[in-house]
Amino acid sequence: MNEQLKAQLLQMVEEDRRVRAQLVSTGELYKGYAPQMAAVHLQNAQQLEAIIGMWGWPGKTLVGEEGTGAAWLIVQHAIGSPNFQRMCLPLLKEAVACGEAEPAQVAYLEDRIAFYERRPQRYGTQFDWDEHGKMSPWTLADSQRVDEYRRLVGLGPLVEKV
Repeated sequence: MNEQLKAQLLQMVEEDRRVRAQLVSTGELYKGYAPQMAAVHLQNAQQLEAIIGMWGWPGKTLVGEEGTGAAWLIVQHAIGSPNFQRMCLPLLKEAVACGEAEPAQVAYLEDRIAFYERRPQRYGTQFDWDEHGKMSPWTLADSQRVDEYRRLVGLGPLVEKV
């Protein structure tokens, strides 16, 4: 395992969390996509893209479960870099097929991409404010089968999240 690379990924996520906590404490996080947060997400996406260029997807064998989870979170938060998210999706799917990442990570990323492209989501992982001012699942591609899809990737029923 590459401990140095794992530490780099964890530090990137720590910076994301630090800035997020700062924005929560001032109330700025809830006013839109704060420039400070966007800057961290962009920098992290650029660093991860360089890592992927050198090593491929940082899977469990390379950086451990915690490290690959950090890589996924960086991609998940890279909402200002949709092309990067789309580039990572097949790499993450391949990593899952090889046992190097978790299936639920693919579900979250697929849904995140669909949400920002304003398309229906498959797994019900993305929420948005509804017309009543409540958080509710973004539009589902198939509301009858969403729990089946969720079960296949290790997620509980959607009703547990609502």
